[in-house]
Amino acid sequence: MPFYKKVNTKIIIHLMGLLLTVNGGFMLLSSLISFLCKDGVFKEMVLSGIVTMAIGGIIMLLTRNHKKEIVKRDGYIIVTMGWVIMSLAGTIPYVFTGAIPNFTNAFFETMSGYSTTGASILSDIESIPKGVLFWRSITHWIGGMGIIVLAIAILPLLGIGGMQLFAAEAPGPGGDKLHPRITDTAKRLWLIYVGYTIAETILLKFAGMSFFDAINHSLSTLSTGGFSTKNDSVAHWNDNPLIQYIIIVFMFLAGTNFVLSYYAFKGRFSKILKDEEFKVYGLVIISLTVIAACLIYLDVDMTASSIAHPMLLGQFESGFRHALFQVLTIVTTTGFISADYTVWTPLLTVFFFGLMFLGGSSGSTSGGIKIVRHLIMIKNGLMEFKRTLHPNAIIPVRYNNKSVQQPIVFNILGFFILYMLSFIVGVLVFSALGLDFKTALGGAASTLGNVGPALGDLGPVDNYGGLPSAAKWWASFLMLIGRLELFTVLILFTPFFWRNR
Repeated sequence: MPFYKKVNTKIIIHLMGLLLTVNGGFMLLSSLISFLCKDGVFKEMVLSGIVTMAIGGIIMLLTRNHKKEIVKRDGYIIVTMGWVIMSLAGTIPYVFTGAIPNFTNAFFETMSGYSTTGASILSDIESIPKGVLFWRSITHWIGGMGIIVLAIAILPLLGIGGMQLFAAEAPGPGGDKLHPRITDTAKRLWLIYVGYTIAETILLKFAGMSFFDAINHSLSTLSTGGFSTKNDSVAHWNDNPLIQYIIIVFMFLAGTNFVLSYYAFKGRFSKILKDEEFKVYGLVIISLTVIAACLIYLDVDMTASSIAHPMLLGQFESGFRHALFQVLTIVTTTGFISADYTVWTPLLTVFFFGLMFLGGSSGSTSGGIKIVRHLIMIKNGLMEFKRTLHPNAIIPVRYNNKSVQQPIVFNILGFFILYMLSFIVGVLVFSALGLDFKTALGGAASTLGNVGPALGDLGPVDNYGGLPSAAKWWASFLMLIGRLELFTVLILFTPFFWRNR
């Protein structure tokens, strides 16, 4: 059977056109910001949006007569291709405005945006036109909840079911649905997402940020992205603790399963309190913050770690705030910076490096391995002791008082092994491309986990602009597979995926 009969080619191309049209719409929204701020690139931003929407519209028109059915194989292709196509189109505003004229750099910045990694090649962010900075933050916001989840809410207009896309977009465990219909689930998730974004924007504005800075940081926080409008990131407001505490609260929410937020709004708090992942997530944040705060308070000269402003020495609040901020920003893979943790102590540097492998909750916008996977792996490891003593007993792993099916446990173990192998290969390729060991180690962990800041030459006060071009493309690939949780992308490289049976 020929290749084109194995997948629904027309609907795949049609949905690429749909995504491009949506992308162009957000570019036009960014052009409005450009117009209001009079940043000098309004025409270029409008042209970017029109070109992108025109291409998307033509594609949709040419493929309008398609078979309205998506199988699981189509879902994987649509998600992966969607991310790549959107990232390619997302370079247009950077190139047209001249903000990032180099295509490799523009693609890296765009992939970093959509994958919510927050790694940047820009050295002087504040010199970039505001319309472009808003577009940069919008790529985070779109990628945060997922381009495909957005498309799911629109698919009923096309008469297409979207369950296969949702499964490919969120392949991890913990896929509780808020509503039997997947499209309604997507709409509810987006409603919560938008609501949180508006709430944070208002709070940051009243706390002392300009409206432009407030909305951009809200877009980055809820998506756990990390792009900032300031060269010093959130360290720019080190003299305003309230701003940082507001961002801390919303980073925590963004790293929490959005289904739990829905339960909270419905008043079903017992569902939240009984959720094992949430309890472990909260306990991990508290424990790690206490450890980091104690180490900072006892061993760190905080003046050496300040980026923009001297910190208040000897005050426990300052040490606690920066410990909590940095723990949350790395565990949730947001990537904001309140201080340069790499100059604190070697122990704290290794400590924060280890946090890059944690990740937030399943069903959140964070990257990384996710808390639930760690929890189930640990439980399964402990069960092995019992199974060794009682080889004939059936001892299942239990999560939220329910037995976890063996295929799910195997999937999680397989994911972890594949994740660590991807990390090792990532380090080896970075090293082969000329990066020193520390930089390669941090770069692979950060891009694969969608964290942003790393170690060595890619530390919190540095950027990715100095990487060789090949290393930027490799980093972009790691960001992509990390955002789509490995299987969705890597399965396309397996021969059995393309077989007829």
